[in-house]
Order: sequence, then structure tokens, then C-alpha cells
Amino acid sequence: MASFRQKLLKALYPLIMRLSKSGSRGKVLENKQPAPPPVSFYSLAGHLNSGQKLSFADLRGKQVLLVNTASNCGYTNQYEELQQLSAQFTDDLVVLGFPANDFKEQEQADDHAIEQFCQVNFGVTFPLMKKSVVVKQGGQNPVYQWLTQARQNGWNEQAPDWNFSKYLISADGNLTHYFGPAVSPLSETIVKTIRPRQIV
Repeated sequence: MASFRQKLLKALYPLIMRLSKSGSRGKVLENKQPAPPPVSFYSLAGHLNSGQKLSFADLRGKQVLLVNTASNCGYTNQYEELQQLSAQFTDDLVVLGFPANDFKEQEQADDHAIEQFCQVNFGVTFPLMKKSVVVKQGGQNPVYQWLTQARQNGWNEQAPDWNFSKYLISADGNLTHYFGPAVSPLSETIVKTIRPRQIV
């Protein structure tokens, strides 16, 4: 069940988005000259919140949107939008949620409670990873080391500046975009970057 704070944040979500989209949290970065990254995205792996390993080589051929998430954030309603985006592009896109408690103690629950919260309140069916650290500090998740180090991904140094920062990987494993927390998953800015696979 959602707490009073979570219900309040959900009600305030449209206002929070409107007020923050013109600032740094509405930032969009694009890789203008895509080239194979120095370290292959497909060499990475993560662990689902069940503990099961997910090899990113299994995601080859689909775009991947990686998002650091939290249950008590003004942007938490984006869980619902991410689920809608995932359903809209089910054959072409994999959304991966990375719960983290890196900003103002906004994700203090454990992996099981996070999963329950997401399913009950937002109908989330896309994969959630084990809770981890996504910012640049000791213990940073290796996936986020790749996302935020140009020597690994080829160009980007931008780390998440708040919960619900988004990184888009192309179907051939290039990091193509960073979208700030105030960019809605259902915005034209993001939707137009999702490339349906061509039927041959």
C-alpha cells in the first residue's frame, strides 16, 4: 500500500514535473557521433531483485532504457509511465529499473518491499534490479560505472543527478541518450527515440 507521503507526492507529480522540466533535471544529452563503445554494453550483467543474474548479452537487438528509481520521490509516478512505455514498445524496448537510496533517503525499503510497492501501486512488470548505488562513489554499481564513464561508454560522464534519470541504449549496444528526471518517459522527446525494429 502507498503511504500518505507517497499519495501526496503522486497528487503533486504534475506540478513537480511542470516546475522542474526547464531546469537541470530536464536535461537531455545525445551522442551525436555513435561509435562502438570502448567497453561493450553486452559484456555487462546485473542481478534482478530476485537474485537471478541478467546477462546484458541477452538484450542484444532491443533498445534498453535504464532508470534509477525510488519509492518516496516526487518523480515516483514515473513508474506508471515507464510501465506504459514498456507496454507500448514491448517488442522493441526493455526497461530496467535500478532502485537506489542515493538521494535524500528516498528508497529505504528492501528488494521484496520495492517489488510489492511497484506491482500494487503501478502495475510494474518490467524488470527491477537489486537495490544498489548509482552515483559516482565507492560501491557504485558496475552498470552505472559504464553509463557514467566516457572511457567505458565512449562519451558520457553524466551521472544521475536525482532519481528517475534515464539512459537509452541502442539496439546495437551504444549509449545514445541521457534524459534527466523531469523528462517524462511518455514525452515526445523519449518516445520519438524508440526505434521499432524493421520487419524483414
